[in-house]
Amino acid sequence: MVNYAAGKGAGNGGGRYAKFIESKDIYTNNEDTYMKDKTEIFSNFPDVLTVEDLSRMLGISTKTAYKLLKEKKIKSVTIGRTYKIPKVYVLQYLQILE
Repeated sequence: MVNYAAGKGAGNGGGRYAKFIESKDIYTNNEDTYMKDKTEIFSNFPDVLTVEDLSRMLGISTKTAYKLLKEKKIKSVTIGRTYKIPKVYVLQYLQILE
């Protein structure tokens, strides 16, 4: 599970997530995370992602992205041998959407 409310110094990459938080108008405190506008999150990515898009979006390697898809932690659709990931599934994984 990814915790974007971690902020800097919280271990497991908190500094990277803090940059995401600052750039996307997400406000955090110890209990809750508030977003200014959920529709702006990842608006520069297409609605249906490739594995490479997913890895850039989350700041992870493609190997880790394939692992998340194979373990069905992020839902996806396969067309032949190619993964297609609707952006809404990534937002659900990040618990931005329910």
